[in-house]
Amino acid sequence: MKKSQKRGYRSEKVQARKHRGEHFGGPGKPDYKRGRIKGEVKNWQDPVHSGVIKEAAKKGTKEIVAPKGFTKPAIDLAKKKGIKLIQGKKVLTK
Repeated sequence: MKKSQKRGYRSEKVQARKHRGEHFGGPGKPDYKRGRIKGEVKNWQDPVHSGVIKEAAKKGTKEIVAPKGFTKPAIDLAKKKGIKLIQGKKVLTK
């Protein structure tokens, strides 16, 4: 496993605990799940774009956590799709 993959995996586990969810991870699975709410963690160097929001909506994901934030089109799309965006301690959409 590459260093960047390990960093992402650790970040997923930390965010799962922070949001009181169970960590899953892996291809095709949500990064964490809390009851019926699925969450994704994006520990990227750049803001998350709208393509990620589209994929999350298809999978039924209701929360996306990204420390580096989200692009304006991603925020607008998340509002339409009803996906909660979290940047650090800030909730950008509900």
